[in-house]
Amino acid sequence: MPITDDAGFDRLLDADTIAVVGCSTTPGKAAHDVPAYLQRQGYRVIPVNPFADEVLGEPAYDAVGDVEEEIDLVDVFRPSEEVPEIVDGVRERHAARGDAGAVWLQLGISHDEAVGAAEADGIDVVQDRCLKVEHGRLRG
Repeated sequence: MPITDDAGFDRLLDADTIAVVGCSTTPGKAAHDVPAYLQRQGYRVIPVNPFADEVLGEPAYDAVGDVEEEIDLVDVFRPSEEVPEIVDGVRERHAARGDAGAVWLQLGISHDEAVGAAEADGIDVVQDRCLKVEHGRLRG
């Protein structure tokens, strides 16, 4: 079952490094403003966007599997239909490197089948919740 309780959210907020899939270069878009907020809160944000070289002053990667640094949490700003492919990449990384132990699907994004597969591999998942909102509510 996806995480839906405050204790679970708070545990995931202990992350240091967050890879943001779909991180946008456009201020005013949630996929830009939420990661910028997370940076301001002290998180290391690693953008994953194959159409950008840099976002928020950080080099952008094409896929989660390309990120060189250790990842604690993968935050997803892509349509629900893209979630299985993204989660498969997280699952592969988790199996190979032991990191990327959590996936956070932003507000309006969900995919029960992909979530179930991730959870079966020991990856924590939140879906259809805003990371910024939950952070502000629990730690703001």
